[in-house]
Amino acid sequence: MTARDPNMSTTRATGPGASAAATRGQAAAAPATTAGAATSAGAGNPAGPADTGEITRLQKNLKPHWVWAIALGSAVGWGAFVLPTDWMAAAGPMGALLGLAIGGGLMILVGVSYGFLARTFPVSGGAFAYTLVGFGRTHAFICAWFMTLGYTSIVALNASALALLGRRVFPQVAELGYLYSVAGWDVYFGEVMIATVALVVFAFINISGASFSGRAQFIFCVIMVTAVVVVLIGVIVSPAGQLSNVDPVFHPDINPLAGIMAIVAIAPWAYIGFDNIPQAAEEFDFPAKKAFSLIVWSLLAATFLYCAMILATASAYPWQDLMGENHVWATADAIMASMGVFGLVLLVIAASMGIFTGLNGFFVSGSRVLLAMGRAEMIPAVFSRVHRKYGTPHIGIFFVMAFCLVAPWFGRTALSWIVDMASIGFTFAFLYTCSCAFKLFRWSHQEDHADVEGARSTPRKLMAAAGVVVAIAFCLLLLVPGSPAQLTLPSMIAMGIWILVGVVFYFLRRGHNRTLSDDYVDQAVLGGPRPEFLRRPTGTSAGTTTGATTSTSPGTTTS
Repeated sequence: MTARDPNMSTTRATGPGASAAATRGQAAAAPATTAGAATSAGAGNPAGPADTGEITRLQKNLKPHWVWAIALGSAVGWGAFVLPTDWMAAAGPMGALLGLAIGGGLMILVGVSYGFLARTFPVSGGAFAYTLVGFGRTHAFICAWFMTLGYTSIVALNASALALLGRRVFPQVAELGYLYSVAGWDVYFGEVMIATVALVVFAFINISGASFSGRAQFIFCVIMVTAVVVVLIGVIVSPAGQLSNVDPVFHPDINPLAGIMAIVAIAPWAYIGFDNIPQAAEEFDFPAKKAFSLIVWSLLAATFLYCAMILATASAYPWQDLMGENHVWATADAIMASMGVFGLVLLVIAASMGIFTGLNGFFVSGSRVLLAMGRAEMIPAVFSRVHRKYGTPHIGIFFVMAFCLVAPWFGRTALSWIVDMASIGFTFAFLYTCSCAFKLFRWSHQEDHADVEGARSTPRKLMAAAGVVVAIAFCLLLLVPGSPAQLTLPSMIAMGIWILVGVVFYFLRRGHNRTLSDDYVDQAVLGGPRPEFLRRPTGTSAGTTTGATTSTSPGTTTS
């Protein structure tokens, strides 16, 4: 095998339009490339892009069904198989079904903006890249700071979920070697090792190539969907399982509307993962305009799987009886009561696949955000390096793995606080993305932007505006006191600590970032200039220029 795959490409950080920003250490000689364009490169300088000024673009080898599986598998994790009884306790079976269906519809509304922006800017980074375009580098850093924590903590949570599954299936292994308790959670050496092995294995799956991880993701998803369908059919036709077990359809002690809203409020957490599609846009081997349809189909499939597991659990066993009994895994007990050991085996397989797809999918998205931030040099530029043999952002993958390897030692309760807090970060990403799409969309009576194809659409602009409203509503549900989805005090404290760390890191990097022109950062992240109407006027930031100028270094300009 050659040192670098022939599909690998590099671009130099040249400026947009009439100006040409320099690469790090030498003036650019070539005109600017457009977003997504690249020139072929050989093995390159071993020093890497951080030293040569070259940005290595990822290989375009992800097929549509692999990308769909990345989104679906990330959206449907362990929660679909562990939490149905929790959701029914909050709203009853019908309230849970309606809440998740409404939540899925709202996510499709947000997906309109993601789909359009993924087509317009088919690069790694997703909401980070869109926020950079729409609102500048400071807002992009804020968005990415929370996204990074969110993606990595969900990787860690999925690893701990595998250990939790081990407690149910192989307790003699998972509960080997009691260590200590954290926030009421007993930590065992066995479960720590289960989570550790899972993290290492999926890190190397991701390093070994996007096509390898994408193919594995699709296989995992097919197994998961098949197992869920068989469980649902098996419960319905089983003599022990019957639809009458679903009565009463709403929780008798909770207002139906309040119960439904409590379930709707978790939608950003339940369906997070569809935004992994834009994260992988740079690696599509198909037209980026298909991104929106893939988002829709992944969300529809995720909604079906969530609702199928709620219906199967409620039909398998009288759901109110499940609430009043002390179950380690109530869903498993209900399915086993209806289908026996065969049902339990199917559920374990489905849950395992849900965990595997979550681990795999969020390794993809977490490493791509770090890759984009490294390209922008908001974090050390070493994160922009790409593995010479496999063409993957291996530094980011190793970072996610290292971050997550620490998490199992703190216990699942403490980790859940971090994940709950990170949900506010995802809603910020939704808000930034929909706001950027609203800025790019034009009313139907207006002329199209010359550099943004297909932006003239009143319905899309209205849907982007609706997405902004939805994102704000989710933020309020998480933050307003008395809300059914209000973050707990430990989660609020964790968020405050993470914000403080981010502020310190931002100011530590501020001096370096001010030496980089906006043109340079745009070229590094987007592969070309941002739309002309979104460029800031001359002099609004250090190193930012417009018009006929030539930049001899990332932060200096000459007329």
